[in-house]
Amino acid sequence: MGKITIREVSRQYGVTQDALRYYERIGMIPPVSRTAGGARDYQDEDLAWVELALCMRSAGLSVEAISEYVRLARLGDGTIKDRLALLQGQREGLLERQGQIAQALERLNYKIARYEDALKTGVLNWAEEENQQ
Repeated sequence: MGKITIREVSRQYGVTQDALRYYERIGMIPPVSRTAGGARDYQDEDLAWVELALCMRSAGLSVEAISEYVRLARLGDGTIKDRLALLQGQREGLLERQGQIAQALERLNYKIARYEDALKTGVLNWAEEENQQ
C-alpha cells in the first residue's frame, strides 16, 4: 500500500484534516503511522480506526465512549470484558434512542397525514385522542 496522506483521508471520508488530527489527539483513533519525516502515513489499520470512529460518532456515541474503547483496545486482550461492557452499554443507549425516534416518526407521520387530508378537503381534522395542533 502506498502512502496515504491526511489530505487523501480527509477527502475519502468527508472529514476535515483538523478533525482527523483532533480525533488522534483526544484518542478517538490511535496514533497514526508516520513516515520517517514525521508526516502522517495512514495504513489499513489506521483507516479502519477512522471508519470506526466516524461510524460510532454518526450513531451518536460520545467522544468519551469512543476514546475509552480505543484506550481499552490498545491495552490488549485483557480488556475484552470491559470493551464488551462498554459496547453493550452503548448499544442499549442506541436502542433507547431508536425507540424515541420511532415514536417521533409515528407522531410526525400522523400529523403529516392530517395536513395532507386538510389540503384535499379544506378542513384540518384531528382525531379525538389528538388535541395538539
